[in-house]
Amino acid sequence: MEWTDDAIVLSLRRHGETSAVVSLLTAERGRHGGLARGAYSRRMRGVLMPGNGVTATWRARTEDHLGSLKVEPGPSRAGFIMDDPGRLAALNSAVAILDGGLMEREAHPALFRATGALFDALAAATDDWAEAYFAWELGLLGELGFGLDLSKCAGDGRTEGLGYVSPKSARAVSLAAGAPYREKLLPLPRFLIGERGRPPANHPQTDLADAAELTGHFLERHVFSQRNTALPAARGRFVEILLRDNTTSGVLSA
Repeated sequence: MEWTDDAIVLSLRRHGETSAVVSLLTAERGRHGGLARGAYSRRMRGVLMPGNGVTATWRARTEDHLGSLKVEPGPSRAGFIMDDPGRLAALNSAVAILDGGLMEREAHPALFRATGALFDALAAATDDWAEAYFAWELGLLGELGFGLDLSKCAGDGRTEGLGYVSPKSARAVSLAAGAPYREKLLPLPRFLIGERGRPPANHPQTDLADAAELTGHFLERHVFSQRNTALPAARGRFVEILLRDNTTSGVLSA
């Protein structure tokens, strides 16, 4: 058995002195692992960094074997964000979610493209990379069959004035219909439904904090609880860094 595919590095687990079992998100074969000999050599350390793109060739005697991997450098993103704690934490969160949340060898070509686009956004000098990250988590839920219906209110059918999401049905709820139950509902960030701009000064929470709560709830409920695990620690560290840094800078403070 042999194939060659574009891939994104998710994680490495040391195997012996210089080799590693490498987990990849491939373009056509989903999350896929293999043994990469010399993974910790001077030449390969800069290539096999989580988030980097590679061209991977996998070989094995049978399809169910671990197999061996040879990789060639592709898009190198990790090096561009090493000096930015927030963006680096976002990348680490994404690869941890993919590595822990995806079934092995289940194809997700659209998710592969979306992940590459997210990592390109993290490496670029853009201001909306955090919004792009949470939109990516929302898309991941949809790709795995747990998409949220944010098109109209579950109670009154309104398409305007949406402000909440039901934690049970994953459907949007309007501000009017949700007012009596708002303590039991999840806030809906405006940027996830195409509405831009900062929250008003008297808004009790920020859009980014709301987004972290919203997508985190459904990732934990539908993806990680099914595997009897919690959300990856890397995701919690990312949210902590993001909200701390932006609040300190005054960007998100009320």
